[in-house]
Order: sequence, then structure tokens, then C-alpha cells
Amino acid sequence: MKETLDFFAKKLIDWYLHNKRDLPWRTTRDPYFIWLSEIILQQTRVAQGTPYYFAFIAAFPDVKSLANAPQEQVLKLWQGLGYYSRARNLHIAAQYVANDLDGIFPSTYKGLLELKGVGDYTASAVGSICFDLPTAVVDGNVYRVLSRLFGIDTPINSTQGIKEFKALAQQLLDISQPGTFNQAMMEFGARFCVPQNPNCNQCIFQFKCDAHKNKQVGSLPVKLKKLKVKKRYFNYMVILSEDYHTVLQQRTQKGIWQQLYEFPLVETLNQVDELDLRKEPQFDHISELYGIDTLTLFQEKAVVHKLSHQHLYTRFWIAHTQSKLDKGTPFKEIHQFAVPVLISNFISNFASFN
Repeated sequence: MKETLDFFAKKLIDWYLHNKRDLPWRTTRDPYFIWLSEIILQQTRVAQGTPYYFAFIAAFPDVKSLANAPQEQVLKLWQGLGYYSRARNLHIAAQYVANDLDGIFPSTYKGLLELKGVGDYTASAVGSICFDLPTAVVDGNVYRVLSRLFGIDTPINSTQGIKEFKALAQQLLDISQPGTFNQAMMEFGARFCVPQNPNCNQCIFQFKCDAHKNKQVGSLPVKLKKLKVKKRYFNYMVILSEDYHTVLQQRTQKGIWQQLYEFPLVETLNQVDELDLRKEPQFDHISELYGIDTLTLFQEKAVVHKLSHQHLYTRFWIAHTQSKLDKGTPFKEIHQFAVPVLISNFISNFASFN
């Protein structure tokens, strides 16, 4: 078994050193930059996350500048990446490091886990890359490589699977260069052992791979079925006064888009027309507050915004009012607010029509 493990580590690292991408966070071992890149790349492809990484390090060159920034500025920079709890946790963790740890990142696995938003994967990545901690990373890429190579059909999102794959990754880890090994494993999964149609005939592990030998590449890794996706129906009231002011509200309750801004919202059980919308209690409340006169549907077809656990069927209603909006915002200024991407897209589309 030891011979197999040593062979795997050597072969993988050799492949990585000859094929790795030139990524900006690979030129440093500074834990601030590594941690920032890892948080951004959770649930995000490298191509999408890289511009955000550059934007963050330009705005916040160190952890103290990030900690001292207003949360709204952090959320605005994050806009479009989704999973906004990552941005809120990033800010909280930065404040903890800056204020409680005097700007010095923890150098132990346990200490890294104490940072808000940091779990086993991120603690293992930062710890191994920055501090040579012998902790193996396990993410979607690693699950894919290991399940195929060793023919493991234990569901990767089961309690047993999480433990089994972590233990195997730890066994394989080259403890003399854990950071390089971990990056090699992730790189190989991201670029070679890809989810669909991997080029197995060119794979460095072709003759060692159980899935390739048994024609199971397409069926591994195994994942338990997700819960049924919930459908929700959002009707945003885009209040417009005669002087072209509008209303944005901050979502303070827990859940999706906490602390982001949105137009007044009427959520319904299904898609409704104007007559049924006006019967909703939420609409009555909004109409009383802002004196809505006329409603115009901006676009007949709902925008479907897909999240991991729910699909949002969203329509925007232009609600004209003759009332003066005492706490209104000039419409031309709303692009400055941190909003969900579906609202940002609407603002851009609406501006192009006006």
C-alpha cells in the first residue's frame, strides 16, 4: 500500500509542476491572500473568481484594511459572486484577525477553524500552503479523483463518505510538501479528471484507475439525491416618483441576500397578474406607504434565478407615484448599492430602455 501511495504522490506532483496554471495567489504564501482566494473560490470557478480577487486586494491590500471597511463596501465588491454569507463571514473573520489577533493569522489547523466561514477544506488549504501543516484538502475535485482512481462508490455527501475520503486523502498526502500536494490534487481534478468526458487515454493514472478499468468514470463519484428544489415567486415594486426617485430596502432578516438591498417585495404563491397582485396584503402595505397610482409590468416573462435549494421566478413592476419620496434614492444612484445580481441585471436593462 505504501508503494502505491508514494507512486501516486510523486506522479501527481510531477504532473502539477509541469502543468500548473499561473494563478496570482500561487506567487505568495501570505495567509491573507491565500485565505482570500480560497473563500472567493468556494462555489466559484477560477475564471470567474480571479477578477474578484484582484478587486479585493486592490481595495483591501491587507487584513486590517478589509476589517476596517464598511460591510456594504465588501458586499458591493462581492456582487455577482453569490452565496453572500461568504462575504459577510469574510468581513467578520478579518475583524477577528485584525482586532483580536493583532493582524496575525492563526498558524494551526484548530486556530484556522476558529475563523468565521472557515471549515475543514479552507483550514487544510491555508494551513498546508502557508504553514506546511500536514492536512489534506477534500473538495469536489478531490472527491472526483479519489472516487474514480480507487473505485469508491460511497456517496460523497454522506457522513460515511466525508470521513472515508478525508482519511484516504490524508493517507495519500505527501507530508514533506503538503501545500504542493494539495494544490496538485485540486488542479488535477479541475483540469484533467473533469466531471464530463475526461480524456482518460491521456491520463497519467490510466492503468491504475479502477473507474477507467471498469467503465465507471461516468458514474463516479456517487452523490445522494438533493432535496426537492423549492419554487418562489417574487414581485418587485420598482417605485418611481415624478422626480425619478425610487425606494431600496435592506434585507436584515437571515436568509438569502442578508444585508443586500432590494426594491419593496411582494412574494406570492404563484405567478400573478396585476389584479391578483393588488389583492395581496403586502401590496396594500406598500401602496399605502408610497401612494402607488399605476402599475406596469416591465417584462412579461419571469426571470428565473436558480439557487442551490430554490428557484426564484421574479418579475419587476414599475409602480408610479405622484407622492414625494422623503427617503427615496435618485434612480441614477442605485447602482452604488450592493444588490443581488438579478436586481443588478434589471437596473442595467431598465436603464437601457430609458
